Amino acid sequence: MTMRHLLCTMLLTAFVPVASASVFQTPDAVRPRCIVPAKPGGGMDLSCKLVQKVMPSQAFQISYLPGGVGAVAWTTLLSQRKAIPNTMVAFSGGSLLNIAEGKFGKADATQVRWVAAIGTDYGMIAVRKDAPYKTLRELMEALRKQPGRFAIGAGGTVGSQDWLKMAQIARIAGVDPKALKLVAFEGGGESFTALLANHVQIVSGDVSEASLHAKAGDIRVLAVLADARLPGALEQIPTAREQGYDVTWPIIRGVYMSPGISDGEYQYWVSQFEKAMENPSFTEQRKAMGLYPFSMTGKALTDYVMQTVERYRVQAKELGMVR
Repeated sequence: MTMRHLLCTMLLTAFVPVASASVFQTPDAVRPRCIVPAKPGGGMDLSCKLVQKVMPSQAFQISYLPGGVGAVAWTTLLSQRKAIPNTMVAFSGGSLLNIAEGKFGKADATQVRWVAAIGTDYGMIAVRKDAPYKTLRELMEALRKQPGRFAIGAGGTVGSQDWLKMAQIARIAGVDPKALKLVAFEGGGESFTALLANHVQIVSGDVSEASLHAKAGDIRVLAVLADARLPGALEQIPTAREQGYDVTWPIIRGVYMSPGISDGEYQYWVSQFEKAMENPSFTEQRKAMGLYPFSMTGKALTDYVMQTVERYRVQAKELGMVR
């Protein structure tokens, strides 16, 4: 077997099935599918589940293809399945940051077709419910004194959006970001599992992920990285800015498709998302998923993505994170 054939086999067998979800079928399958480019339980998973709920007549299936914090799904879609119909991949602001930093290889944001943004999320910092820290300031003071004592769970490695959130807060607190003890996971679901098991003591993640655990009383969210306090399950949680750390981190969530689909199929799905997001039930479903209003499709979304990737590229260069 050649190295190329071996790589293809590895990519095509990387799909992880779970209960109520299925893996890819043959390339001629037409049933709509939403790929989660991470393990179950995180924000990407929530995005595909929201798509599934708001378009029940489409009978979306959900598949999981973790690896490289989205890089494996991106590469697989481009190299193996350029024209597979009715197949979408969830993305977030973190995906756009990874593209800007070169973590998807030679990926360019123009290589895929950006279909719809279905909501926005925000960064947050959380600890276990039995942790002694009641505020972000208390946590950062302890981190400043003993930075090596705290393992920080994050979706992605150094340079990822979860790392950048914590790095910005640490810098304000007088902590060298290089001293942070990061533990990288394939998405927020794994980070929170590690937190509950006390394998990490802090999670730098997203509000949508944290809301599920906060409702169950398993964790304590110390700060949300939004301009103002957020309505919903975390409405009592102060912002980082309120606590003296001027850091905000909004996170767009949406889906893209492969570059080989026809203009007709692309416009069909753009219109399907536009119709779904006009339905009042979409607002309720989005809220239930812990996401906040942000709707954009087609060309407007494509332009937004290009501008965002360029902005991230400039920021990443300043931090020495561009490969």
